Amino acid sequence: MSNPSTISKAFILGAGLGTRLRPLTNQLPKPLVPVWNAPLITYAFDHLIHDLGTSQFMVNTHHAAGKYAELFPELVYRDCSIDFRHETVLLDTAGGLDNIRDWLPDDSSFLVYNGDILTDLPLKPAVEQHEATGDLVTLVLRSGGANANVAFDADSRKVTDMRNALGTDSENLFQFTGIYLVSPRFLPYLKPGKVESIVMPFLKAIQNERKIGGIVIDEGHWSDLGDVPSYLNALELLAGGEFPAFGLHPNKCRIHSMAKISPGAKVDEISSIGAMSMIEDGASVNRSAVWPQAVVKTGQTVDREVVLPYA
Repeated sequence: MSNPSTISKAFILGAGLGTRLRPLTNQLPKPLVPVWNAPLITYAFDHLIHDLGTSQFMVNTHHAAGKYAELFPELVYRDCSIDFRHETVLLDTAGGLDNIRDWLPDDSSFLVYNGDILTDLPLKPAVEQHEATGDLVTLVLRSGGANANVAFDADSRKVTDMRNALGTDSENLFQFTGIYLVSPRFLPYLKPGKVESIVMPFLKAIQNERKIGGIVIDEGHWSDLGDVPSYLNALELLAGGEFPAFGLHPNKCRIHSMAKISPGAKVDEISSIGAMSMIEDGASVNRSAVWPQAVVKTGQTVDREVVLPYA
């Protein structure tokens, strides 16, 4: 008998342009920006492997798609398989899901996870509720946030509106985390070949069946690394030990062993320093990220900045 808290397949959204995170995403997809010298997407992989025993990942790609192949040439991460599905034209979140129908399981639920978030919130309760209720979809929610626009009824554990599109004018609004569980029975709500947000089929399912569920999980930490300030904030969380589970994996390190830091340079206890980077004599790095092969020159001070290897 399979473990009811296990989700074998997960779809990681990786095709976005990352416009708010520029210039960091000029040459990289947003899920590949380095966080403590590991691609952001590996934190999603680690989270799902650790919490749910996920063993198969699908990632959709678009901008700078070749970078994924460079980082995962064997299509494997920690003995888990990775498939990539390229979108020549961006399909948005519903279109992207429709585009991988052939990969999705026929008889079990799967998980969708935004590729630009950093979180360690516990996911087993969401899976257990999803399986117990038989809902088409179960959204993982937080009590507060900058985009708290999901109307949720705690008694019925159902989502009743999103973005007030159905005119409910609810005051019980929650932040959508970008993580949700999906039953194959939801797939008929997707329109093949249509470019649209997943919110639209969610709303249709709310109207037709009222079986879009939700669960509020306020434990752990959750960050949307959609812009540079949020990206730098994540460094402080990691340096403060706020993501202990991720510290178990040796591919995450604040200062890379191949970084070169001159004896007369100063690097604080928050900043991350990438491989083959150089912090020259008299330089000072505070609350910043120095990417691989970047240089902080003699006497230069960087404070809450991202130092890139290219201008």
